[in-house]
Amino acid sequence: MKTQLISALRLSLAMLVLVCVLYPALVWAVAQVAPGRGEGVQISRDGRVVGFANVGQKFDKPAYFNSRPSAADYHADASSGSNKGPSNPEYLAVVKARLDTFLLQNPGVKAADVPAELITASGSGLDPHLSPQGALVQVARVAAARRLAPAQVQALVQQQIETNPIGPDRVNVLKLNLALDALAGK
Repeated sequence: MKTQLISALRLSLAMLVLVCVLYPALVWAVAQVAPGRGEGVQISRDGRVVGFANVGQKFDKPAYFNSRPSAADYHADASSGSNKGPSNPEYLAVVKARLDTFLLQNPGVKAADVPAELITASGSGLDPHLSPQGALVQVARVAAARRLAPAQVQALVQQQIETNPIGPDRVNVLKLNLALDALAGK
């Protein structure tokens, strides 16, 4: 019994050091070489922080590109998905309502052309990116609201596409909307 107790204490101590010291130190070290050093990448305009490149925020005015929906209403302290699956009637009703709203706000767009990311929330609820298609499908609405040529807004979207070596190309919605403001002289 004494041998088992000593073995259990050794294992407990080893796990304590591994989980409470070594693993957090490893995560911290990796964060130090990552962009933003694990602190987030602040985006400023006119000397004022307007957001973070790695945290989504809500844009719902017609003159701005909409972000991906958030189950947490963009509150970082409540970051999460809805935990409702695709067979849940409540979830399906929410997705349908989002699609209907999007189609009303974007006349001329067909339901089949709306990427899923524009009507479904991400797992974190704070995804700052859209696919290029998710931004391009909104060009006509944004151009009309800003009284700009659609080709001009589409070119801006193309300029804002970030290539990702380990995933699909993407567009940061905050950066795109700030570039749009700069284009319009705001």
